Amino acid sequence: MKKRQSVIAVIAMVMFVVALLLTSFQIAIYGDSEYKFYEREYEKYDVADSLNMEMNDIMDVTDKMMSYLIGEREELSVMTNVDGEYQDFFNEQDRFHMEEVKNMFLGGLKIRNILLIGAAALIMLLIFWKADLFRILKKAYFVALGIFGGLTIVLGGLISMDFNRCFTIFHEIFFDNDLWIFDPDTDYMIRMLPEGFFFDFVIRIGSVFVISLIVFAVLFYLAARYEKRKN
Repeated sequence: MKKRQSVIAVIAMVMFVVALLLTSFQIAIYGDSEYKFYEREYEKYDVADSLNMEMNDIMDVTDKMMSYLIGEREELSVMTNVDGEYQDFFNEQDRFHMEEVKNMFLGGLKIRNILLIGAAALIMLLIFWKADLFRILKKAYFVALGIFGGLTIVLGGLISMDFNRCFTIFHEIFFDNDLWIFDPDTDYMIRMLPEGFFFDFVIRIGSVFVISLIVFAVLFYLAARYEKRKN
């Protein structure tokens, strides 16, 4: 029975850590309602000069684009002053690709919710079996932490060595077309979101994920220690 409980606990914690990773994406992307990180990135990469736009207009485009990605706007279309003309910032290729991105992002959040429900159900099963809950969950969490910590280190090393290659592989895996490849001469969106922006964003997501892993490691350790002292 104890071996079965340990396996169930590890599965629950793996599900929890994957859910934590998906939540890290959401926090990194939407954790700041005013999108100050985006604004700093635009300043860092001289996006306003590249687009011949005012920063206020860029942030307005950003706000509406992010509302679209979270499902709060039905259409990705923003009329604004860009490149010396009042026109739609997004073209048809932008709209097609960003619809795919939106579906992937919202799909990821649904998977996150399913994983959390699944992990909670497995924990309830452990409670039903009268398992030493905090002790077994702490051990299982650190097993999951070791797995994902190792993967994070490997992936971080690969990204730091050749981000462009990793970026390309990611798109080849998750998209079945080449419409994610944009031309800066005709596509304003890629000027607003240069490669450096995505590299910095990966670092941001990774930082949120690692900090989250550490926080929960401390919480599981303290909970198990408290339970041991109480008993």
